[in-house]
Amino acid sequence: MGEALIGGLLTAGWADVSDLAVVEALAPRRQELADRYPGLTVSADPVDAEGTVVAVKQGDVPGVCATIRSPRVLSIAAGVTIGTIEASLEGKPAVVRAMPNTAALIGSGAAAIAGGAHAGAADLDWAEEVLGSVGIVVRVPEKLLDAVTGLSGSGPAYVFLVAEALIEAGVLAGLPREASVALTTQTLLGSARLLAESGEAPETLRAQVTSPGGTTAAGLRTLEAAGVRSAFLEAVAAATARAHELGS
Repeated sequence: MGEALIGGLLTAGWADVSDLAVVEALAPRRQELADRYPGLTVSADPVDAEGTVVAVKQGDVPGVCATIRSPRVLSIAAGVTIGTIEASLEGKPAVVRAMPNTAALIGSGAAAIAGGAHAGAADLDWAEEVLGSVGIVVRVPEKLLDAVTGLSGSGPAYVFLVAEALIEAGVLAGLPREASVALTTQTLLGSARLLAESGEAPETLRAQVTSPGGTTAAGLRTLEAAGVRSAFLEAVAAATARAHELGS
């Protein structure tokens, strides 16, 4: 995810490669990043910076934060609270906690941010610009970040499961697997773009493709009878509850 942000910031023209620096403990990874982004500062030691993005595993956050030397910090470490981050930092830097998702890897992410006790409007704007280079950003209170985790953080996995099921359904109906994969992928992509670009509500778009007594109506009736809508509600609730447990 950290490398995705580097690529996003450079592609968006938010910064020049010489304005960015990466602190990486693993030597092979440092060399890989240096080769991939000529001019990028890649170091094993802490660097002075105007802002720092923390993109490490949950258990590494306190140790990493203790080495940070910048006035603002954006954390994309899953499940680590603002309080934990602030307690691990020297002084009183502005802390912004974020929950992005894996689609950021292709510049189509969905992220939410929440500011800490010392984060002002300019700090939130900065964090939004960073994450906005790889997708959309919404602002929420920290207490809602668990819900963000349950919805958009885990959401790609739900969509991939739907894709798996549709592909298998196409094969079961007689389609060659290659054709079923292609049709399913484009159907999901086209439907997402239609939802994003048409300005219509999902229920409106669903109604537009559902003729009374037609094929789509028959399929939707089966899905509703199987409790698919309820299953998604329960899935997001379960993931939200688990995010809260991990954060605690």
